[in-house]
Amino acid sequence: MKTAILISGRGSNMRALVEAAKAPGFPAEIVLVLANRADAAGLEFAREAGLATAVVPRRDHEDDASFEAAIQAELEKAGTELVCLAGFMRILSASFVETWRDRLINIHPSLLPAFRGLRTHERALAAGVRLAGATVHYVRAEMDDGPVIIQGAVPVLAGDDAKTLAQRVLAMEHRIYPQALAWVAGRKARVVGEKVILEGAGEDKNAFLINPPSLPKS
Repeated sequence: MKTAILISGRGSNMRALVEAAKAPGFPAEIVLVLANRADAAGLEFAREAGLATAVVPRRDHEDDASFEAAIQAELEKAGTELVCLAGFMRILSASFVETWRDRLINIHPSLLPAFRGLRTHERALAAGVRLAGATVHYVRAEMDDGPVIIQGAVPVLAGDDAKTLAQRVLAMEHRIYPQALAWVAGRKARVVGEKVILEGAGEDKNAFLINPPSLPKS
């Protein structure tokens, strides 16, 4: 399945997807890396990897509609069938999301529906949760909303600050996003009644969760 990745910065999750897609038999082909910032560091990696890239800055367009139309044009030109958001720091309109309904996925650094939005790690620490993590989900019009494809959990350790927790969660993101892309591009994940059904998983809900390693014994 021809896949485009949208980024705004370093694109570490984009790199994980690109590396995964190199594997023989992987069901997604990365056909475009698009950024809304010309200085997005991930663009250099994409170019060095031989991938097609595009830059569509919001400031070059008079309104969000024309900005999204320009993105849509680039996606169509690349023959895109599936879109992955990987640190794309723009809220997309309901119209754009509906155009790509069930063909647009995102990764968020929390166990949704907890901690939607920004500063997820600070908020998780402030709430005193014992597990943090990341979620890959189909995108809906509401921010950080939509059917969950997979989640990965990591322990919150004594002495964690936002930086150390973020590093642990990011490592999990790099594990679960390629898995989610493989399921979606391979047509093993489908949305039924706003829930994701995974072919072959049956009633095994653990198929959608990568658990943390065992905690150290006290």
